[in-house]
Amino acid sequence: MDPHMDPDRNTEMDTERERAIVESVRNGLYIDGEWQAATGGGTFDVEDPSTEETLCRVADATAEDAVAALNAACAAQDEWARTPPRDRGEILRRAFEMIMARREDLALLMTLEMGKPLVESRAEITYAAEFFRWFAEEAVRVAGRYSIAPTGDSRLLTMKQPVGPCLLITPWNFPLAMGARKIGPAIAAGCTMVMKPAQATPLSTLALTEILAEAGLPPGVLNVIPSSSASRVTAPLLRDPRLRKLSFTGSTEVGRKLMAQASSNLLRLSLELGGNAPFLVFADADLEAAVHGALIAKLRNMGQSCVAANRFYVEEPIAEAFTDLLADKMAALKVDRGTEEGTDVGPLVSAEQRAKVVELVEDAVAKGAKVMAGGRIPQITGYFYQPTVLSEVPDNARLLREEVFGPVAPIRAFKTEEQAIAEANDTEYGLVAYVYTRDIERALRVTEALRTGMVGLNRGLVSNPAGPFGGVKQSGFGREGGSEGIEEYLDIKYVSIEAP
Repeated sequence: MDPHMDPDRNTEMDTERERAIVESVRNGLYIDGEWQAATGGGTFDVEDPSTEETLCRVADATAEDAVAALNAACAAQDEWARTPPRDRGEILRRAFEMIMARREDLALLMTLEMGKPLVESRAEITYAAEFFRWFAEEAVRVAGRYSIAPTGDSRLLTMKQPVGPCLLITPWNFPLAMGARKIGPAIAAGCTMVMKPAQATPLSTLALTEILAEAGLPPGVLNVIPSSSASRVTAPLLRDPRLRKLSFTGSTEVGRKLMAQASSNLLRLSLELGGNAPFLVFADADLEAAVHGALIAKLRNMGQSCVAANRFYVEEPIAEAFTDLLADKMAALKVDRGTEEGTDVGPLVSAEQRAKVVELVEDAVAKGAKVMAGGRIPQITGYFYQPTVLSEVPDNARLLREEVFGPVAPIRAFKTEEQAIAEANDTEYGLVAYVYTRDIERALRVTEALRTGMVGLNRGLVSNPAGPFGGVKQSGFGREGGSEGIEEYLDIKYVSIEAP
């Protein structure tokens, strides 16, 4: 039995509060302001990854349901676009306040369906709510321009208008935040939506849908179609010329396929895809701060994050000290069900996800990596994996190329700044990088040289509703959050006016 786990912990969803939270969520489709069963009455199971037990069943949308959802979005689009920006902003503001008032219930629901510790779920609820507050303020700041043509014979007017009906596809790892990050700017811009939440974690999205309806979002503006088959419900929508935008967060492999499908109708695209984040620690860095940042960047959401630190490069003079300290910290973490008091690390989302982590660690060890902490599946019910530190990771280890999506920190030592930058950039991905140094000149050189859309400088957490989140290369394109986020949902119209 693992010393950091409780052998007598509760593995059943048997508390009255947990049952009540799950049962309070509407488990149907939400189309044109109405909750309804799927065509044919199909459902799919939602599982608690910490107990491997079924929490509930949710309506399983069909292609017909998807088209009905798009019909509703299209019918509502013109009136919604004419809705005053202040009114749209007030709906978002009310939703922000309602989410914060219900934070504890929403956090428990998220922990039950996704597994993350309650402390992380609470943080995600706050983060998600902030997108609604941020875009409530951005809704009234959409602006164009008026200018005189250089020749003086005409006037140039530009205006920004809603793109139109959007398809939003969200992942399982941040089930409320990823939805809020897409819904918030769409509402602010005046776009209607069809949302397909992840099969593994639809409950948080369904709870959010109820909140938005209570906040006054009109019927047809947001339509939610959970489904056990993403392709079944997205394919007919991507073929439909009435759809005007796709926003997807998920793997690069799936993103490529969706992009190909979206090309037939030349949809506006926002794709936030995979990552392989390097974490660079230079010898002049504050060692304690670097390790603290590494824990945040690596273990948030059990490492199941596109911005999780995936490769650690540490300058030789401090590589051993950094490795030992990180290994000690990770070995001391409590791995348990997210609802248990004091849990630091919850389960992975599924057996398949854990199997991939095991495979990547075994590959690295077989090729010469040394296990400094963890490296095994604990003897406990649920899809758990011990926080793991690997040192002396060889060049040909797969986990240096592939997204681990688990609590595994592979560490390599480097000699020069140029080597660190070269190894950090040696990936098809370009979402985020982390840099720890106290040398301001080096900080500027390195952050400018890194080919990523975001950089955390002496900070292990980059996500912020006020910042533009997104990547380059195979990590996708488009930005979510910040003043840039609403632009993804707006078209620019230019009007040429004869001079007076």
